[in-house]
Amino acid sequence: MELMTLREIRQAVPQGPLETRAHVQLETVASKTTREQKPYCELTLADAVDHMTLRVWSDHPNFRACDSMQTGDFVEISGEFYQHQQYGLDARRWKTRSLTNDEKAALLQGPPDLRAKQAADWEFIVATTGAIADPRLYALCAEFIAEHGERFRNSAGARTYHHARRGGLVEHTAQMMRVAAQITPLYPELNLDLLVAGILFHDSGKLWENHLPNDGFSMPFDERGEMIGHIALGMDLINSLWRKIKADEHATEWAKLSPPMEDIRLHLLHLVASHHGEMQFGSPVLPKTPEALALNHIDNLDARLEMIFAGYPIAKPLAERVFERVRPLPGNLIKPLGKFSDRG
Repeated sequence: MELMTLREIRQAVPQGPLETRAHVQLETVASKTTREQKPYCELTLADAVDHMTLRVWSDHPNFRACDSMQTGDFVEISGEFYQHQQYGLDARRWKTRSLTNDEKAALLQGPPDLRAKQAADWEFIVATTGAIADPRLYALCAEFIAEHGERFRNSAGARTYHHARRGGLVEHTAQMMRVAAQITPLYPELNLDLLVAGILFHDSGKLWENHLPNDGFSMPFDERGEMIGHIALGMDLINSLWRKIKADEHATEWAKLSPPMEDIRLHLLHLVASHHGEMQFGSPVLPKTPEALALNHIDNLDARLEMIFAGYPIAKPLAERVFERVRPLPGNLIKPLGKFSDRG
């Protein structure tokens, strides 16, 4: 029986039920009751890319086995996976076994294609920030990567809606930098050094708000992230690192350069503060500079395209090419137009 990731299974089952197996971690094991007060067990399964919820009803052969399952366990689940009309991805006639240590280690690393993509994305981030011409912004980004690079690579882009996986923040940040590199030649007035630094730092507070441990896929809640939020945390991080680079041996020479160092810091803080675009979405200020506007739209574009592309495999079909809305997208999804091919 073929070993597949949860996302591969999710993408395959709309074509019909599938006999397969998956290696997962039990993110949650919860005892619940139906509206008729019948007991059932709800399992949340997770791998490096996706999650699924499995409901084990009281008349299911594995219902009693749920008593021995614990949150954090690493298991193989094998059986028939299918698309449930109400619950989405589901499984029946399934069984589980514990993973070996080698299987657990492989699962935590993630599938090879994801590892390769995230490694390439990280190299792109390092190279792009390494090409910053302004020595002040270059030093700030280098200090951040040196101090927090490992934590950055273990953080997600969000808790649920987009890039919600270990390394997702790296994927999101790298893609935003690629977009910035494409649009700045079209808008040469934009300060690319500032925009790249703003992209690097815009979600840096998520290193605490959306960080995942090395030994699992469950994203814990962090008191700092909950009480302060990633925007304020990111701004505080910039100020902390800025104090460090001001003590650099080159700081005296940097002070003679244009624009002034304090102006750079202020503009970078504004990019982080305003990147949600509207106060109702959590930004304390609205975007008021060209780079802040660009950052807001690049961020939103990448997040929403990630959500819509991930939405098609899980959205409930409403008609031949119409799918039910996937939150937080604004409306129902329509199957995209295929690309032109002269082969017919």
